Amino acid sequence: MSVAVVSDVHGSLAALEAVVADLTRRAPDAVVCGGDLALMGGQPAEVVGRIRELGWPTVVGNTDEVLWAPDEHERQLRRAPKLRPLLDLIFEEYAPATRARLAPADLDWLRGLPPEVRVGDVLVLHAGPGDLWRAPMADAPDEELRAVYGGCSARTVVYGHIHQPFVRDLDGLVVANSGSAGLSWDGDPRASYVLVQEGGAQIVRVAYDVERDAAALHATGYPDAARLAEMRRRARFLPVGWRPE
Repeated sequence: MSVAVVSDVHGSLAALEAVVADLTRRAPDAVVCGGDLALMGGQPAEVVGRIRELGWPTVVGNTDEVLWAPDEHERQLRRAPKLRPLLDLIFEEYAPATRARLAPADLDWLRGLPPEVRVGDVLVLHAGPGDLWRAPMADAPDEELRAVYGGCSARTVVYGHIHQPFVRDLDGLVVANSGSAGLSWDGDPRASYVLVQEGGAQIVRVAYDVERDAAALHATGYPDAARLAEMRRRARFLPVGWRPE
């Protein structure tokens, strides 16, 4: 059985459409969405609507949760006070702008998403088990990956959140990160997803029209549009407050 995992679309309709076209060609048995659908992109409603139309099983991500859980702001500030500029931006600017662009039915659907989805021996979750906000980085040692995901009772665990794809075989446990289908941070601006097949897991990269997504950010007046667009072009995280030279 083949399972594709597409995560972290972040309101990028052009990227999602390119990935859907590639999946149509490859025709996996199942496609699961790993969360973070709408925030930080110029077309959140279009992305949510398309994924609902496709009928992909979907897990909730941390930037989905911020749309209906404002109290999470203070909790995350206590956990990571050094991230205040980013957290303030997410909760105080991105979240209201995204909510305003989504229909009540879309918000209700996002609110009802589960924290994990299992398809055969594949477990999909957004970040860590029981935690939408923290997950191992791509360069985490094998011991950390085993400690976080070894108790999940799955042969393959796929998560998103960090926007840096990888596949690690840990002697009986495969841990993979799907990367981002709309906001890569690994230096490769192409959309990314994971394809799990009988022979193992692989990262699939798909080129898309980055400038189309950048134009949507500016045209819709989305907050922080210049920085979000440039992150898509560079496929790198840029610090909060970045401005074009």
